[in-house]
Amino acid sequence: MKFDKNFLFGVATSAAQVEGAALEDGRGLSIWDTFARIPGAIADGSLPDPTCDMYHHWKSDIQLMKELNIESYRFSFSWSRILPDGKGRINEKGLDYYKRMIDELHKQGIVPNATIYHWDLPYELEREGGWLNRDIVNWYGEYASLLFKEFGDSVPIWATINEPVATYVGYAMGFFAPGYKNEKYGRQVNHHILFAHGEGVQRFREAGLKDAKIGIVVDIWNHHPLRPDNEEDQRLAEMENEKTYRSYLNPIFRGCYSDKLLHYMEENHCMPQMEPGDMEKISRKIDFFGLNCYNRVVDCADPDLLQNRKREILGGNYLDDGTEFYPKAVYDAAHILHDEYKLDIPIYVTENGLANCKQQVEEDGSIHDTERIQYLNGFLEWIEKAINDGIDIRGYYVWSLLDNWEWCGGHKARYGLVHVDFDTQQRTCKDSAVWYKNKIAEVKKDS
Repeated sequence: MKFDKNFLFGVATSAAQVEGAALEDGRGLSIWDTFARIPGAIADGSLPDPTCDMYHHWKSDIQLMKELNIESYRFSFSWSRILPDGKGRINEKGLDYYKRMIDELHKQGIVPNATIYHWDLPYELEREGGWLNRDIVNWYGEYASLLFKEFGDSVPIWATINEPVATYVGYAMGFFAPGYKNEKYGRQVNHHILFAHGEGVQRFREAGLKDAKIGIVVDIWNHHPLRPDNEEDQRLAEMENEKTYRSYLNPIFRGCYSDKLLHYMEENHCMPQMEPGDMEKISRKIDFFGLNCYNRVVDCADPDLLQNRKREILGGNYLDDGTEFYPKAVYDAAHILHDEYKLDIPIYVTENGLANCKQQVEEDGSIHDTERIQYLNGFLEWIEKAINDGIDIRGYYVWSLLDNWEWCGGHKARYGLVHVDFDTQQRTCKDSAVWYKNKIAEVKKDS
């Protein structure tokens, strides 16, 4: 593989999933702290209170990144650790934690890549309506301005929002925090979180951070028809794409919702309330696009056919855990951005990884996760192909550095390059971590 010498190889985490210390040093509750306490909400009943306890292990975890040749660390700030009530009162201990962590990243030569909002809304703001309340755009803006003031000189890469679809899921589908099941709610919060993204970009420009870049992170799970020649399957896949990633890309890059989505929202009585000027703010120019890409989605109008024939029609290209191995997904997504949206800014692949692949733990503690290596290598090969096509991709971040608290999956979904014993907090590098370390060294030697 050949990548430019400036191409960044990194790992990614988020505050709610790795920090732990949920009730320490003045941190306020987030919606995930309260949602996790609803019986049955989390697959294994676990809580985010301890998780990887990176709040206390940050220094050794950064040292581990250094040992693994990691060049950039993508993390998120915990809104409620910095502003326990979501606004107003500042928790200095929260700011100090991130200052120490970011200083250590620089000391170890690791580039900080910070996400302002990664799903963990302060609970006190949810009590005031959360993302359904249009005032949240200003609350978010105040929070973003504080971060730019405190960390603008030390963080070169900023993302306003990570995967806004997760907020839709929390308000429309119920299995993410805060747990509502209302499509109208979902479409309204989609609009508000996009509006907040635009507010964040505006605050960033006002802060005058000339040595830093601002963008957004959106996941693209492109929908494909199971039967390419079947009109029903084609229409279903097309509509799902409109309702998912295009519902973000169109406002951000075209300043509007598509006619198809507007018709859907009108027909289903879930049209969000919008005001003049919203789209102008949402579509403010950004400096990069963060692409989260894990796979594609295959749709079929006949659910029984999808269940019974998917493996056969797709050629049986599956990993042992049942995940379709389709690394071309990242190539397809990059071309959607480049060809359909005429993207003229760099792309970072900000998340890509595999959970619960088959892995064998030896008596000496080594962990053989060959499928994860196969998966990551496959995606890197297709990223290289996209770059060779002329698409400007600047970096790749594995999700995740550590096995962590995977939202409603709890501790059951293990994405880490590094195994975590959640009882002892012991870290053990899997074979994939060693492979990634060697891959980075190999690529950098040849670049």
